[in-house]
Amino acid sequence: MTTSTTTTTAATAWRADPYTDALLAGRGPLFLRRHDGWLLPLEVERWCEAPDAADRSVLDRCRGTVLDIGCGPGRLVAALAAEGRRALGIDISPAAVARTARLGAAALCRSVFDPLPAEGRWDTALLIDGNIGIGGDPAALLRRLCQVVSRSGHVIAECAPVDVDECCDVRVDDGRGGRGTPFPWARVGVRALAAHARNAGWAVHEQWTVDGRPFLSLVLQSSARASAPGSR
Repeated sequence: MTTSTTTTTAATAWRADPYTDALLAGRGPLFLRRHDGWLLPLEVERWCEAPDAADRSVLDRCRGTVLDIGCGPGRLVAALAAEGRRALGIDISPAAVARTARLGAAALCRSVFDPLPAEGRWDTALLIDGNIGIGGDPAALLRRLCQVVSRSGHVIAECAPVDVDECCDVRVDDGRGGRGTPFPWARVGVRALAAHARNAGWAVHEQWTVDGRPFLSLVLQSSARASAPGSR
């Protein structure tokens, strides 16, 4: 499946009624349903609240300009904006972008694989709440971020809290019969994400866990840094 096809499929899925309805209500239940019926709960209530301690550990590590990829209802980008930080959220859900804007933060309805403002000049890119799974290929996503983040910048990614490395088709599901269209998604734990990062030109700079949520901070390897936009 090509990147453009994957982006279109995911956009359709995340614009489906179950996800939009949950964001409008500010609560679930909401899940990602795998083909075998396994459900991954999505923490809509937490996404719609103020940043918690784990989120704050991420915000404290943000530097310079910040791009929040898959910003959802916007709690992180809004917190950064409230501190006077230059931050932009992007999300393929119009409902998520609208909610972020209502919080007073800047957001665009756009995929990370679309052309983005200030490509190659972002100091920090965020992949929080499982968003390393976007597109179903963590290495491809991280290779894309080599074009988006500045050569001295970094990526902060949240990992799955278990040792997992999987890509599969999922649907957004409200647990009551409402389902979106299938799209590719990935789940990776700390060890798997570190391996994908190395293959995509990144190195692990820092690892930490708060309230059971593990994170990695990634910086460009020297070879990738030399070929990054603006390196000449």
